[in-house]
Amino acid sequence: MTHARPGRRSLAVPALLLANVLLACGPLLVRLASSESGVGPVAAGMWRLALALPVMMAATYARREVPPLPRSTVTLMVALAGLAFAADLGFWHVGILHTRLANATLFGNVTALLFPLYGFLVARAWPRARQWLALAFAGCGLVLLLGRSYELSSRYLLGDLFCLLAGLCYTLYLIVLDRVRGGIGPFATLALASIGGAPVLLLFAWGLGETIWPHVWWPLVALSIGSQILGQSLILYAIARVPPLGVGLMLLVQPIVSAATGWLVYGEALGAADALGALCVVTAVLLVRETREKALPAAPSGLNPVP
Repeated sequence: MTHARPGRRSLAVPALLLANVLLACGPLLVRLASSESGVGPVAAGMWRLALALPVMMAATYARREVPPLPRSTVTLMVALAGLAFAADLGFWHVGILHTRLANATLFGNVTALLFPLYGFLVARAWPRARQWLALAFAGCGLVLLLGRSYELSSRYLLGDLFCLLAGLCYTLYLIVLDRVRGGIGPFATLALASIGGAPVLLLFAWGLGETIWPHVWWPLVALSIGSQILGQSLILYAIARVPPLGVGLMLLVQPIVSAATGWLVYGEALGAADALGALCVVTAVLLVRETREKALPAAPSGLNPVP
């Protein structure tokens, strides 16, 4: 198993933070795609992948990441990743229109707890004391942030459930990408996952009777650039250099950014519990940010950092 060089790891944490800030803007852009572009939420997910695909393909060829085909195992895994990501986008984009921005991002990031658990199980190692403390703070933050969702469950229940399903699908997506990256480059992985996911979303959007062709393009272009081209590429870059616990807890930055966006743009009120929950999440992220290489848990077996 190859380890990332410390210098590269130092860039991975800022990259992961930037990725989560960009992804946290996704719910706002999905709402704008619905109101300004006139497309349905599932169709917005399809355009997110389709508009990013030429860029991903160009990057794949520029970096000479074209996978040797046929490779049945890699192809099957990438197809599974594409289906999982399509399901994630479909459920999440529908849920965004039926709940608060903060709720959508929070439930959509249940991955924040599930992906670290996967990392510990595969590495066959229990969390260290500092990591347990980080998980405790993250858990407290989640409870406080979820408190608002619980109070308003009669109004936001459907949207919250869709976003929760999206989070489960995104966890599967990250796990599959973790297993694939040893045999295929990051841009090729994203390109193939988009090729597999976009047609599925198109069929579902058509089956649901959504408007597919937009009246205005800029919200969809912004969604594709911010969430797919930049956000997912940075996530895939960082996932090879940051332990699963760090990746998972950093995902909790997204609900904080989305809550602030919902407050600024839509007047979605924030309370003391929201602020305290955000503080707990930030504390968890700071606690898990180790500086010494030996303090980092081993990456899941079979996973090689992307060069």
